[in-house]
Amino acid sequence: MTALLESNPTTASDDLVERGQNTYRRTLASILEPSHDGEFVAVEPDSGQYFLGHTASAALVAAHTAMPNDFLYLTRVGRETAHTLGGHPTRISSQ
Repeated sequence: MTALLESNPTTASDDLVERGQNTYRRTLASILEPSHDGEFVAVEPDSGQYFLGHTASAALVAAHTAMPNDFLYLTRVGRETAHTLGGHPTRISSQ
């Protein structure tokens, strides 16, 4: 997990999010949305590998088990964001 330890971690995080969103929209949405709506998906943006779970934790554990050194983008199939707080979409960041 050293890729985010660059001089500007926000830029690295934003790049991961952008790449993850692009991979999900271009490749995975049409595959996953018909039969996995509402499930969580952890995506490795560069390879396109993805891991589904009924919870965010389940998707992330499956992804981390298979790809322990890679950064992952987490979203919810068929949703704008992975989680909402108080009815409003929220982007959770580790900054």
